[in-house]
Amino acid sequence: MSKLIKFTLDKNKQKNVWELTNDKTDKVIKTFDTKAEATAGGALKKAVGDEGASVKIKLENNKIQEERTFPRKDDPRESKG
Repeated sequence: MSKLIKFTLDKNKQKNVWELTNDKTDKVIKTFDTKAEATAGGALKKAVGDEGASVKIKLENNKIQEERTFPRKDDPRESKG
């Protein structure tokens, strides 16, 4: 298994959008109008691509709500989720 690319989905309060950011480069790769839009219907999976990724999804108060791994089979066994 290759090392997963890490992303974070959080709200940019100044722009009033949700941004999916590459943790290593700090580059925003996709923006969404709502958090529901970002997390529904495979939108995150499509945005991060097929190479495998881990996405931290934050609440508006900047605390981590959950973490998702794409594809699911790449989720490390030692993780709690």
